[in-house]
Amino acid sequence: MIRVNVILVSNRLKTAKTLHITPALVLAMMAGFLALSFAVSFAFSWVGIQWSPAIASELVLQRQQAHNQKAEQYLRDNVSAMAVKLGEMKAQLLRLDALGERVSRLSGVSMPKQTGGGKPGRDGAGGPLVPLSEPLSSFELQREIERLGEVIEQRKDELTELESLLMERRIKSVLLPTLVPIEAERIGSPFGRRADPFAGIGAMHEGIDFVANTGTTVVAAAGGVVVTSEFHPQYGNLIEIDHGNEFSSRYAHLSKLDVKVGQIVRRGARIGASGNTGRSTGPHLHFEVRYRGVAQNPARFLQQGGAMLFAAAGKAGAKEGAGHGGGKH
Repeated sequence: MIRVNVILVSNRLKTAKTLHITPALVLAMMAGFLALSFAVSFAFSWVGIQWSPAIASELVLQRQQAHNQKAEQYLRDNVSAMAVKLGEMKAQLLRLDALGERVSRLSGVSMPKQTGGGKPGRDGAGGPLVPLSEPLSSFELQREIERLGEVIEQRKDELTELESLLMERRIKSVLLPTLVPIEAERIGSPFGRRADPFAGIGAMHEGIDFVANTGTTVVAAAGGVVVTSEFHPQYGNLIEIDHGNEFSSRYAHLSKLDVKVGQIVRRGARIGASGNTGRSTGPHLHFEVRYRGVAQNPARFLQQGGAMLFAAAGKAGAKEGAGHGGGKH
């Protein structure tokens, strides 16, 4: 048997003590250590079981609060961005409305009306102002943004159609004889029935007589192709321009012809000079507009071109009896 002797020496002890360590004592000490270890482990486990739900709940709560804070911050940022976008869309809509009204007013062309009900934002509305106690939610903001998006697209379609109308009007103004062909002193005879200046009997005057000195520049009332440039027994020196779409214009009693048959002329281009040739009582320009060969009142076209009102001026000029053209013109 193995025996270990341990001698203990201390100032407090009068004599040395001898401790005999045997295998049984070692086993007893190991067993005690193991028992103490199990007891400590059990104690910590019991404490963990008692306190872990509360700690876990606290941790979960903290994480949930952090997540909620991030979600709320994201939502606030998103709502703010949507509110800014909504404000920008409203401003864009106001600019589009103002632009459409301004263009419509300046051009004299009414804004096209869309089919399929009233226009959002333009229907009649009213009532007292009752502010909301809470701001709009993200869903309400999104719905309003979608609605304004539809309205803006509708305004763009209206402006596109207005542009088409203006383009069509511009084309017509270029092709139709709406430009006053001469800088005249006054109107000699308007379009319509009158007493013939030579025969003194009732006759139809198929144009407008512009009283002007011989040699005054005459321009094309619209662009087109010259189909006549020659002397005519009644019209005198005559120019006729084909404007397409079965419209044509005639310029009679000219002193000079500056264009040839087949020549393409632009609107406002010089084509000749006023005179007193043919069946005429004095220097003037006889101007006609014809559709399918039938004489039309030129004043209707010239007024569309922004010219003066010829009806009143024509009546005054007719009373003076100056610069009449003869024949059926």
